[in-house]
Amino acid sequence: MKLSGKFLLIILTVSIISYGMSSSVYASSHNVAPISISTDKASYATGDAILLSGFVKNFDGEFDVTLMILNPQSNIVTINQIPPSSDGNFSTTVIASGMIKQVGEYTVKVNYGPQSNQTIFEFIGGAGSIPSAAPQEVPEPVMETVVEPEPEPEPVMDVSEPVCGKGTVLKDGLCVVEENKKGGGCLIATAAYGSEMAPQIQFLREIRDNTVLQTESGTSFMTGFNQFYYSFSPVIADYERENPAFKETVKLALTPMLTSLAILNYVDIDSEAEMLGYGIGIILLNIGMYFVAPAIIIMKIKNRK
Repeated sequence: MKLSGKFLLIILTVSIISYGMSSSVYASSHNVAPISISTDKASYATGDAILLSGFVKNFDGEFDVTLMILNPQSNIVTINQIPPSSDGNFSTTVIASGMIKQVGEYTVKVNYGPQSNQTIFEFIGGAGSIPSAAPQEVPEPVMETVVEPEPEPEPVMDVSEPVCGKGTVLKDGLCVVEENKKGGGCLIATAAYGSEMAPQIQFLREIRDNTVLQTESGTSFMTGFNQFYYSFSPVIADYERENPAFKETVKLALTPMLTSLAILNYVDIDSEAEMLGYGIGIILLNIGMYFVAPAIIIMKIKNRK
């Protein structure tokens, strides 16, 4: 074969190889989903930390990522708004407790503007599961020693504190769910008061965890309420951050509701009937403050004209 023929063959071979490499790179870059979400494990037990992480392909900083966890009946059990980093990566941790208590397959959904994706994980340690007791160490035998008897101390009342399990902390003598550092909670109130550590947000969280979720009727109410509330609250929370005037208006509108919920701090709720009674009463009180009273005032103003 002539030298020119060999040279042309080499050029043709290099062209074919480079075309195949560029095609594979192009294909791999286009296989990346617009938004992704994954968990660090396939299944979790009660009290485990669920690490959720993902990536926004074309992140422009316009939105936060909205993350929702749904139970096997497709009811929302938690929702977070997560600001991604500048490279589009985001992550958060959720404790498998509270409203995550039913054994089964849970769905994690994420949204960034019109883009969405989802993944699943298995919860194996639902309500009623009893953790196995840790094996006790057998003490080594020790030599007995004779000591002088000491005077008996005066009897004192033994005040014992409850031992809290994994995922809970002791607060005011009660075991409560350990708070997440990022996301969760009341999105509208958090955006209005600027921080999850604001006294108003902590007050709402304590009412929910220490009062409402301690009864079956309260848990059922929160499940239905979350389905309704989280269908619109992320949009309102985003608008609050963009519009300071609207944010102050929402803050003013939340004041009567916070005042009415303070009633639950001064009553003892020890049964389902009491929870239903006080809950219905507070709901009717808020309906009166937010709807009935303004309607009466508007009608009186019109009649004077």
